[in-house]
Amino acid sequence: MFSAVCGTIVAAAKLAQQAPGAAAVLLAIFLVLALVTSPLIFPRPVPVAEAAGSGRPVVYWRPGCPYCLRLRARLGPEAARLVWVDIWRDPEGAAVVRGITGGDETVPTVVLDGEGHVNPDPQWVRERLRAV
Repeated sequence: MFSAVCGTIVAAAKLAQQAPGAAAVLLAIFLVLALVTSPLIFPRPVPVAEAAGSGRPVVYWRPGCPYCLRLRARLGPEAARLVWVDIWRDPEGAAVVRGITGGDETVPTVVLDGEGHVNPDPQWVRERLRAV
């Protein structure tokens, strides 16, 4: 949201300077930035307790993480088959990630069949989902 507002302000300033091309480019850049950092492109995050009881693979992620965005984008509609836990909203989720990674909060961390995988290749995750 903040990026979109900033982009609008910058674009308005460029329009006031009679530079509509620059205004359009800058606004587009800021809107893409807003989209990339938005948690809205991810499936609804759930708490760890709900994720653990679902029996489905779990992805621990955080907004603004480019690797999380890459995983989400490359999984496409199959991302809905996973349970997504936002570690910035759920301290228990962050603790789970720290336990898997040895103390770091490295995301995405994917738990499949009870085993944690830190920043796995999206194609590998897709293949594992097909096997499940």
